[in-house]
Amino acid sequence: MATPPPHGQNPYAQQPTAPMGQQPVQPGVPPQQPYAPFPNQGAPVPPPAPAPAKRVGKKALRIVVLIVVALGLYGVKWYLGQSDAETASVGNCMHNDGTDAKADLKKVDCSSGDAQFKVVEKFDNTSDDTKCKDVTDATISYIQSGGGHDVVLCLKENK
Repeated sequence: MATPPPHGQNPYAQQPTAPMGQQPVQPGVPPQQPYAPFPNQGAPVPPPAPAPAKRVGKKALRIVVLIVVALGLYGVKWYLGQSDAETASVGNCMHNDGTDAKADLKKVDCSSGDAQFKVVEKFDNTSDDTKCKDVTDATISYIQSGGGHDVVLCLKENK
């Protein structure tokens, strides 16, 4: 024999069912949150972290090194590009590898047979050869201008 249902309940009523994928609802029990395999799915993604400061520092250092090397190469080119007239000092002896109309003075040892002239005075940053007129012992003047460095040499001919 079957036991009678408790008072006030329908013996033919069915248990409430939950939608598919959810647990059935039981009276007096709070519903549970559905299981999510990826709980942060749909959450905003944080922006990427800024580039490390080291990288910027290394790049700046490389640029500075390149600038210093370029300036150094320019300085060496300028120094090696100077003529002997530009680097000559009073007392140096010179030999003309060119002609009288287009002189090409080279420094030589004063005891050498190639020493044609001796520098008795030098004027930098000018191309005024009249300055040699007042120089004692000067018999000829040599002017070199251009290339950012003008120079006048007052020369004495060696005999």
